[in-house]
Amino acid sequence: MEWVERLNDAINYMEEHLTDEIDYEQLGRIACCSSYHFQRMFAYMAGIPLAEYIRRRRMSLAAVDLQGNEMKILDVAAKYGYRSPTSFNRAFQSVHGIAPSAVKSEGISVKSFPPITFKITVKGVKEMNYRIETKEAFRIVGVSVPLYKEIEKNFTIIPPKWQEVSENGTLQKLIGMMDTPPMGVLGISTCNDREQWRYYIAVSTSQTQEGLEEYMVPAATWAIFSGQGTNQSIQELEQRIVTEWLPTSGYEYGTAPDIEVYLNPDPKNAQYEVWIPVTKKAQQ
Repeated sequence: MEWVERLNDAINYMEEHLTDEIDYEQLGRIACCSSYHFQRMFAYMAGIPLAEYIRRRRMSLAAVDLQGNEMKILDVAAKYGYRSPTSFNRAFQSVHGIAPSAVKSEGISVKSFPPITFKITVKGVKEMNYRIETKEAFRIVGVSVPLYKEIEKNFTIIPPKWQEVSENGTLQKLIGMMDTPPMGVLGISTCNDREQWRYYIAVSTSQTQEGLEEYMVPAATWAIFSGQGTNQSIQELEQRIVTEWLPTSGYEYGTAPDIEVYLNPDPKNAQYEVWIPVTKKAQQ
């Protein structure tokens, strides 16, 4: 229950700061993980990206403020952190489907999005196979792209990068350099709050080649889950890990990178592993 309580404490923090700037790193600290891992957990548990949830909550309250007729649209926009009427208009219409000015008329329907509350529910009819492994630090070589702090934006960055390295010969070059475990093409998200967030497409290797980047994956303990299928099946597995396995596993998120290990290059029926960094929960 402690894990779920932390998530609800983070929700309470957001509710208290809907008219301020919400610090994603503070959300991670409340949940005892990085802001990256918090956003992943939130999106999988709530079924909505964190930034969109915050937008909906703010626009729900903004509609109430406007219905009272006492506040001007500019004042409501400023209250919820929008510096221009245009950006507030855009956000309001994306949630309610109407302009803010229309809300001041009686009989206009708006939407209400109440605060989320997390609870543990019984799932897990389908088995999940995993192993816990502690590994020494290992060196990777490959290419990378910077990641946004709002992680849903990264879906526009990572797939094109995979396509690029597949088409320009980089992927085959990396496969030829692979000579140390883990033996597979790696997709690594380095998203500790103490360093710049980046996504690497790389391999573990002792070799060096000009034009490629290096990164040391720190020593850590991972929960390793095996799977087979498409990119969609990987996302489904990651969702099940967070929503079904993690809450009752006795573990919580660690501070090391998330890793996807592609054991074969077939994009339509890949064999892969998902590595989630974990630490053992302290005994109460």
